[in-house]
Amino acid sequence: MRTLCSSTLIGEFFVIGFAGLVAMKDPDLATSTVWTVSGIAMFLSVALCGVVTRPAGVVLGWALQIALIASGFVVPSMFFLGAIFAALWWASVHYGRKIDEAKARFAAQAAQADSITPDVA
Repeated sequence: MRTLCSSTLIGEFFVIGFAGLVAMKDPDLATSTVWTVSGIAMFLSVALCGVVTRPAGVVLGWALQIALIASGFVVPSMFFLGAIFAALWWASVHYGRKIDEAKARFAAQAAQADSITPDVA
C-alpha cells in the first residue's frame, strides 16, 4: 500500500505546485497567501508518504483529497484534477491493501513450506 499511496501523493505534490502557479495569475490573491497555502499542502503531501501505512495516514490522505477538490473554488480545473486524484487515492488504498494481504499470504505459505521440507545435507 505504501508504494501506491506514496506515488499518488508525490503526483499531488507536483499538481499542487502547478496549481499555485495558476493561482498566482489571479489579481485578487496575494502571492504570499498562494504560496503559503500551496507550500503547506505540498509539505503535507510529502509528509504523508511517511505515515501512510498508519490508519491516521489514510484518513489524513482523504482530508488532503477533499482539500484538493475544494481548491477548485480558486483554480477551477482543480475540481477535475482533485476528483481524479481522489479516485487514484481510493484505488491506491484499496488495491494496496489487497497487495499487502496477498504478500502476507504468500509469505505464510512459504514459511509453512520451509517448515515442512526437511533439511537434506
